[in-house]
Amino acid sequence: MEKVAATNRKAYHDYYIQETLEAGMSLLGTEVKSLREGRVNLKEGYVAIKDNEAFLLNCHISPYSHGNLQNHEPLRPRKLLLHRKEINRLWGALTQKGLTLLPLKIYFKKGKAKVEIGLAKGKREYEKRATIKEKEDRREIERHLKRR
Repeated sequence: MEKVAATNRKAYHDYYIQETLEAGMSLLGTEVKSLREGRVNLKEGYVAIKDNEAFLLNCHISPYSHGNLQNHEPLRPRKLLLHRKEINRLWGALTQKGLTLLPLKIYFKKGKAKVEIGLAKGKREYEKRATIKEKEDRREIERHLKRR
């Protein structure tokens, strides 16, 4: 059973997601409590690999509402828990032109906070418009079929 804390819908609009991967996160207690309240923003977030370790950067987790002086920084880098082989494979893919790692959703699985990261390639403006048009066409076809 998964409880989704946040999704990055903008990532699916702006990028082609080629591959997804589940990773654990190293979090502080107040961050976990804030995630359970759903107070997280993934829009500007991305994943960077430094010194053979993966980090989630620019992911805003709001301070916990009932926290005290030990509350966390909202934009601090968070270490992702991945196997060495996975990190090396992702690093090899990132060296290709135009690929990036993005957080797609944060959820709880068996009580542990997980992040789904995706290997993504950016869409051009006209590709975004084409995607929107396809969705609208599909909706309209479904509406017509539903009436019959």
